[in-house]
Amino acid sequence: MEIVRSQRKISAGDVAVISTFPLYRTPPVLEVRLDDFELFAIDRLRVLKGISDGLSRGKKPDEIERLVNDLWKSHIRHPQASESETINKDIISHFVLRLVYCRTEELRKWFLSMETTLFRYRFKLEGFESQRAILAEFNLPYKAVSNAEYKSVEEKLTQVARSLGQSVTRSDDIFYKVPFEEVPELVAGRKVYVHKGHAYVAMNQVVSLVVTQFRSNLSKALILTNRKWTSMISDKEKNRLTPIVEALSTSYLGPDYSEAKGFGEISLKDLDRVANSSFPLCMRHLFDKLKEDHHLKHGGRMQLGLFLKGVGLPLDDALTFWKSEFSKKVGPDKFDKEYAYGIRHNYGKEGKRVDYTPYSCQKIITSAPGVGDHHGCPYRHFSEDNLRAALNKMGVSSRAMSDVMDKVRNKHFQLACTLTFEAIHGSSCDAGINHPNQYFSDSQKILQSKVLLNNPSA
Repeated sequence: MEIVRSQRKISAGDVAVISTFPLYRTPPVLEVRLDDFELFAIDRLRVLKGISDGLSRGKKPDEIERLVNDLWKSHIRHPQASESETINKDIISHFVLRLVYCRTEELRKWFLSMETTLFRYRFKLEGFESQRAILAEFNLPYKAVSNAEYKSVEEKLTQVARSLGQSVTRSDDIFYKVPFEEVPELVAGRKVYVHKGHAYVAMNQVVSLVVTQFRSNLSKALILTNRKWTSMISDKEKNRLTPIVEALSTSYLGPDYSEAKGFGEISLKDLDRVANSSFPLCMRHLFDKLKEDHHLKHGGRMQLGLFLKGVGLPLDDALTFWKSEFSKKVGPDKFDKEYAYGIRHNYGKEGKRVDYTPYSCQKIITSAPGVGDHHGCPYRHFSEDNLRAALNKMGVSSRAMSDVMDKVRNKHFQLACTLTFEAIHGSSCDAGINHPNQYFSDSQKILQSKVLLNNPSA
């Protein structure tokens, strides 16, 4: 795949489209604009992260199927796009993210799991003939059970179907006989009849066969891609593609929250109140530590300072707030000389005058706080005892605490924060928490609606 800076768009005639359901065996021979290279990848990333959130929240298979269908329609198969454009976007976005997620074992594991899940449910949404065509494309060495053999096991197959609440098998149903170890999930779920080391797999169950093959192929491909990336591509493209590829795996896909959204400015006199009611744990911890120690290291100042900017604290109030705390330890003169510039810089009033944006959850989670630092994500960086104490201080009940800690142990840190939000506010957060300023904004909306409900004249 060659990436060019040309503004020319690829027409449908520039590529021979063979299948509407690509198996991603070879990279496409296409010229792709650099902008599309990144935008296509971000759209697919929205799909994969949506699936990841759904799985983390324990959605049932039928709910995941609907979720995959909705995500695919929203981000890949736009109504105004032609079929060939959709297929090209599908293929290009997959191979771009393959570059992004081939680079470490942890990234490969996540991408492999999400792409396999996406493939599984897309396959299930395909029609019968399309499924058979995909099965043939994989060239799986399985033959359909003959009529004579079918008759010999028909009673057993019927018993399996009944146990699953399915219609009784018919003589014209297609079954494949495969080694039982190749369909472990079907065997574990007692969804197939096993005889002499072989499982009899119905046509509507072949998704398990195809997914196993797809996962195996993609796993090997990711290893090979990593070798090519490290030995050839990353250095050659260090000034062009490499920065994009390295940034995509930690990309935040929502609003930047550089300005307060959905509410007005927060004044200095309201800061203690809203910190207690609406700050997420990461920011509440920094806020409390600042009040306690009258100082934060650079990482903490950046994380909390940009957050406060995003919730609507004006520059003058921000300077007053930081000075009032730091002066108790370093004195007002040292604050003016060494720290005030950084605060004005965050607000775009110094240096290059860049409008800096608050940190997303992903950026905070992947940070690496050192000794004496207080920034980062408490769900990732706190010990279990310290996290329990912090959650208890926020008012999280013991029952909700158990659910939160379970997500932390499984490294679902954003979902742990989401469950904390839901426990404290008594309200669901289906979109999940992806940004500290989103947590604050959603919290304020809920609290304000409760005030209006209890006092309609307010």
